[in-house]
Amino acid sequence: MRRRILLSTLLTVAVTALFLGGPLALATWQLVEDFTRAELTQRLEQLDSRLDGPEGRPVDPRSIELGIPANSRLVIDDPRTGPRAYGAAEVADPVTEYLPLGGGGTITLSQPREIMREQQTRVVAVVVLLVGFSVTVGTGVAIYTARRLSDPLRDLAARAARLGAGDFRTAPGRYDIAELDRVSEVLDSSATALAQLLQRERSLVGDVSHQLRSRITALQLRLDELSTHPDPDARREAVAALEQTERLTGVLDDLLESARAARAAGAEPVDLAEAVEEAAREWREPLQAAGRSLRLRVPDGMLARVTGARLREAIGALVDNALQHGEGTVTVTARTGDNALLVEVSDTGPGVPEDLVRHVFDRGVSAQSSTGLGLALARTLIEADGGRLELYRARPPVFRMYLPPARPDDVAAAAPPASSSGPR
Repeated sequence: MRRRILLSTLLTVAVTALFLGGPLALATWQLVEDFTRAELTQRLEQLDSRLDGPEGRPVDPRSIELGIPANSRLVIDDPRTGPRAYGAAEVADPVTEYLPLGGGGTITLSQPREIMREQQTRVVAVVVLLVGFSVTVGTGVAIYTARRLSDPLRDLAARAARLGAGDFRTAPGRYDIAELDRVSEVLDSSATALAQLLQRERSLVGDVSHQLRSRITALQLRLDELSTHPDPDARREAVAALEQTERLTGVLDDLLESARAARAAGAEPVDLAEAVEEAAREWREPLQAAGRSLRLRVPDGMLARVTGARLREAIGALVDNALQHGEGTVTVTARTGDNALLVEVSDTGPGVPEDLVRHVFDRGVSAQSSTGLGLALARTLIEADGGRLELYRARPPVFRMYLPPARPDDVAAAAPPASSSGPR
């Protein structure tokens, strides 16, 4: 995109410079020659007026020579007095102009062409410099315009890709370009709507599964009691109904597992050390600007089955929360837990107020004047891959992510095949 904009603008500037600068240089070249000849003619007219001395007295030669340009030659060809020459003895490659005199004579003034050529060269050089300046300014404008258009477009494309990957974080920055700002606002609106839709879907699935499990558990208890009934027919029907409820429980578990797998369709083995380092790279400079630091304690070789973009954005949201509301060093640690990989983000600040502990992940809830979307978004991103995000400790704050570890078949599929070099 940037290359096309830059090339098209530079091509326009080059064509404009060629079709305007070339004719302008030729025109100024010819204009200098016309001015030079006009000046010689004007000199001749002045000298002609000096030749008519008062009351027929001869003209002083010095007054004539004062009117002759340097290195020039004046020749007066009068039939009555014969030719007379003033100024330089000889002019090489002259520019000559003449005027007729009364009685059939002429007055001729010759000037070296080199003087005119120097003036023409200077004027054309000025034109070339102006054209070069115009091309330079046009190139600068082209580079600025290309960067001003291409960088926001690349940023919008990256944001659209992150949105498709499940990153619903909005971008407060704008580009001061009405059309691109409108696209950015639409992306933000879409991200917010999708995040709310996904949150409602998960809440609905959670509520429905909870209600169904409660009802099924109550039903199983009643059937267990009926299975001890003294009537054999009643016991038989109770046992059959109990088997059906157990199958229904299995079906419900399968459906919930399928829903989680569908949400984490893009999950793959991700090296936590690389993902955390990539996420932290964005926040080191803002933390340093605030006089704080970022410390990473992530062992190598820990593979989580997550979506890399979601994990990086979730870590970024937690670090941003620590930057906005915490104090001291921000620490990101990772270790292996029971059936999960644990990633913790902590700082040494005062922590979460007691009245906000239960609502810290709710949208719009914030201890200060922030939007209250970061933690809710982080939880949404982690849960999308089948993980879990909790406030492990309120003061000092520790947010813990429980990530599903990579399955052995995922690791085997991601490993490069071993090459055999033995004889065949």
